[in-house]
Amino acid sequence: MASRDIARQSASKLALRTVELSKFFVIPSDSASSKLNVHRNDNPRKKFKQEEHYNGVNNDGMEKLNEMLRLQPLPPPSSFNTLMGSLAKSKKYHDLLAVFDRMLEVDLLPDYIGLHILLNCYCEMKRMVLAFAVVGVILKRGYKPNNVTIGSLIKGLCLEGKAVDAVKLFRKMHAMGLSPNSHVSSILMNGLCRTGNSEMALVLHEENLNKEMGSAGRFYPNNVYYGGFIDKLCKEGLVARAKEMFLEMETKGIQADVVTYGALIHGFCRMNDWEQANELFNQMVERGIRPNVVTFSILMDYLCKIGRTNEANGLLDLLIKRGERPDSITFNTLIDGYCLEGRTSDARDLFLSMAAKGYERDVQTYNVLINGYCKCQRFDEAKSLFEEMLRKELKPTAVTFNTLLTGLFVGSKVDEAREIYSKMNDHGIVPESSTYSILLDGFCKNGYLKDALDLFQTLEDSVGKLDTRICNSLLDGLWKAGEIVRATQLFNKLPDMGVEPCLYTYGIMINGLCKAGQLKDAHELFLQMEGRGCPPDVVAFNTLMHGFCNAGDTPKVVEFLRTMAEKKLKPDSYTMKIVLELIQKDEKCSELLELIPDFAQGVEGKNN
Repeated sequence: MASRDIARQSASKLALRTVELSKFFVIPSDSASSKLNVHRNDNPRKKFKQEEHYNGVNNDGMEKLNEMLRLQPLPPPSSFNTLMGSLAKSKKYHDLLAVFDRMLEVDLLPDYIGLHILLNCYCEMKRMVLAFAVVGVILKRGYKPNNVTIGSLIKGLCLEGKAVDAVKLFRKMHAMGLSPNSHVSSILMNGLCRTGNSEMALVLHEENLNKEMGSAGRFYPNNVYYGGFIDKLCKEGLVARAKEMFLEMETKGIQADVVTYGALIHGFCRMNDWEQANELFNQMVERGIRPNVVTFSILMDYLCKIGRTNEANGLLDLLIKRGERPDSITFNTLIDGYCLEGRTSDARDLFLSMAAKGYERDVQTYNVLINGYCKCQRFDEAKSLFEEMLRKELKPTAVTFNTLLTGLFVGSKVDEAREIYSKMNDHGIVPESSTYSILLDGFCKNGYLKDALDLFQTLEDSVGKLDTRICNSLLDGLWKAGEIVRATQLFNKLPDMGVEPCLYTYGIMINGLCKAGQLKDAHELFLQMEGRGCPPDVVAFNTLMHGFCNAGDTPKVVEFLRTMAEKKLKPDSYTMKIVLELIQKDEKCSELLELIPDFAQGVEGKNN
């Protein structure tokens, strides 16, 4: 009797704990689905079988599973987990679900680890309703959620764009008796930064540092946490905040590694701050942190972009002398740098030296040099390199064809461009939106308007082929060809074709109308932008102001300048050029511009 009472008490406690924990895993309201009732069914097999139908799917995972099921006795649960884990690692999520479906058919329920593999699968697939249903099964089977469970859910919510729900779940961890470790915190911070919620991430970071984090004590971020956070902040352009985070980790005695240094160096290079980037590079060397190939490639890429390719080449020599083996990205960076400077012979020499020294030349290496040849209008060499790719059985990509097409159209070699385009299908390459844009733009600029219109008609007849980029290419071509009526008709027809005009679309139209002297129509279209969910940017203002400035309508230009200031739109160099032209034409404008402090200061700076 005593043992029965103990068993009943244990079962009662387990049920109570399950109910308590389940309160923390309420599916966010905006994730509601008409299928939620299915997932609340008590039978875990029905929960997923009614949602997913993968029976009969032919994949390697299924074949392996069937082999395992024929064994007697059956392999242990760990073997099935290994199979599901390998599919998850390869991102073969639908294959994994097919395996899971088959396991349910033979009454093989996954254990704790298997359920977490399934949970992570649904999170990666951004199917959070099903992910939370898996949590329900985990709880009902008496398992306790841990940091792995919460980390997967937080990642999934962030992937679905539900950052607020992810933060709420993170904050509930303490009430669940869980203390978030640095891995879970990293997942949340990365997810928040990736979804444009960097400020929220920084606030949460401060909260975590300044309060108790559950029964395990305070939150102690580590190198991985800081490194990931710094990397994401840099990618969001918040390099100053990333540097503050870098200094913070140093004050806590956490040594930055090569990955963290690389992320921050890359951030400063993106901000065009070579001094800071170089200082960090020297600092890591002084501290005995060995720069790797990625670090050197980041610095070389920046130097090449600012025309200091010889210095970048010096870094390549240093890299090799230090015993590191450059990868294709390193060489591609330097080859591209030479091409940007018009030094295609040097680029070719480096390209040839790669093979001689045993370095692999990949498709991207060929693409970079082909692009360099095209920009220098050395088309025969570009095509020769393309043929060499084919002989070496390197499959060209859409980028390869787009590069050749762009170059040939710029060189007015329309027939050769047609020939290259015709080969795409032979190599199994499906033309992308960018490919069609290049073709339309190339036909229009070379006076082959009929070919452009015929191609556009073919795309229009093919469901789902048209997009904003393609329409912009034809629209721009029509204006440049003086086809005002056709351009206007195409623009008005865009909504019927399921294409939403973007800022660039409006810019093409406003610029065309201004050049055609139709300033009233240009202004009316400009005023419609806000109401159509596409508020004008500084480029749209500049385009319209330039049109009215050329027409001598100074009061109208000043009116636009005031509107810009009211909307707190930051003027660029072209705006300031228009302002200076106004003052030169009419000195009274100087007094009017004093009403707009931002512009007045800008003009003062120019005059000084």
